[in-house]
Amino acid sequence: MPRGDSYDLQGQGGGQVYSGTDVAVGPFRWVQTVGVTNFSVFTAPNITNASTKLIGVSIPAGIGIGGNITGFTLASGVVIGYRA
Repeated sequence: MPRGDSYDLQGQGGGQVYSGTDVAVGPFRWVQTVGVTNFSVFTAPNITNASTKLIGVSIPAGIGIGGNITGFTLASGVVIGYRA
């Protein structure tokens, strides 16, 4: 039974660790970088320009990206994707 947004944002809804050049299919509510990360694909319909402006950018460890994230592909790095 879903418990609401704060419960999920705390990671209680579950997640998965992705690394290297993994491909992830959501939906995700939150993606947290664990190491310096580069995305080659990032799809989030409710984040304007995410599919173009987050590509090829080095995102430092510890950065969280929230939204309706439907999928991503890593070019490098490590992230935790928290399920929606």
